Amino acid sequence: MPAPAPSHPRPRPRHLRPIAALLTTGLLVSACGTDDPGDAPRAASVIDEERCETNAAAGTITYITGYHYQASVTQLEVIAADGLDLFDALCLDVEIQPGNGDVMGNAQLVSAGTAHFTPTSNEAEVLQANERDHEVIGIATYGHVPISSLLTGTGIEDLTELEGQTLGHQSMIPAPLEAMLVSAGVDVDSIEQVEAGYDPSILPRDQVQALTGFRSNEPHQLDAMDEDYTEWLPEDFGVVGSFGVMATNPEWAEEHPTVVEDFLRAIAKAFEHCTENGEECVQYAADLDEAGFDTEHNLKVWNTERELVGASTPDDQPNGYIDLGMTEQEGQTLLDNGALDNLPDLEPLFEPRYLEAVHVATEVVWPVEE
Repeated sequence: MPAPAPSHPRPRPRHLRPIAALLTTGLLVSACGTDDPGDAPRAASVIDEERCETNAAAGTITYITGYHYQASVTQLEVIAADGLDLFDALCLDVEIQPGNGDVMGNAQLVSAGTAHFTPTSNEAEVLQANERDHEVIGIATYGHVPISSLLTGTGIEDLTELEGQTLGHQSMIPAPLEAMLVSAGVDVDSIEQVEAGYDPSILPRDQVQALTGFRSNEPHQLDAMDEDYTEWLPEDFGVVGSFGVMATNPEWAEEHPTVVEDFLRAIAKAFEHCTENGEECVQYAADLDEAGFDTEHNLKVWNTERELVGASTPDDQPNGYIDLGMTEQEGQTLLDNGALDNLPDLEPLFEPRYLEAVHVATEVVWPVEE
């Protein structure tokens, strides 16, 4: 089992917003009512000292990012929730550790109980993790469209032209992209697949003829280099997908339900805040990064992904909702690609009740002053 990523020093943010200061310590709405059906919900009861003590008794809660401190959905909200003291307001002690892009390695750590939360790139990776005996469950899915895209040179006009060529990926080819290639009639086995890291300049240098990436990341980098490329999107080939999935250990979640709920509550509130205050939230991530941080690029990452979340979330659903019908379609791509022998029972692997517990309709239920 790989060792957890080292914890970097965590300097406090320079400019804290007054959100936490507006909260009454220990108060948390746990139910709502209305004086009139047309009125907005009002607080009917609050968290008591027992819930606060229960959360605190869980001890240090370790969250491992998917990739360093990049401002991706299900990463930036966690970093911002810490910077805004939202976890503290809910009596949670959260430690953020930077991951290195090894999604399955992170899932293994969560399964083993070494860490408690980690994002996955999509719901398919939750299925793949469990196939490898890494017991994790998805508790929130923010994006309901594939975040992965395939980049090629402009000379590629049909994906079948990649046969016999070299395709670079970060750790494995994402399931939506493999499904796209299959849908396009490509003999995937004829493509040489290599682990290529996170430098997209290898594509214009022709070190690879195709490169997997995230539509919020590599295209922005290539644009900044003034390089020409073609971006291929899975949904254009009828492939469904997801992104921004928060995962946890199912046994640990059962033992600590209020912790899971309130972790999701804090990041949901942070998501709302960062939607309107992206530059501030990206700065929290920059404050944690010791190796240099491209603030301008990361703001583009955040804005691209949170816009995709908004566009793919129905008006009557909260951010992070789980749609098992879409999950089944995404899982079917793994069957079609041979990545799974059988589609497992999905309900035990995706648990929406924690997210549902922190929303009234689409609104985050948050601490209020009495």
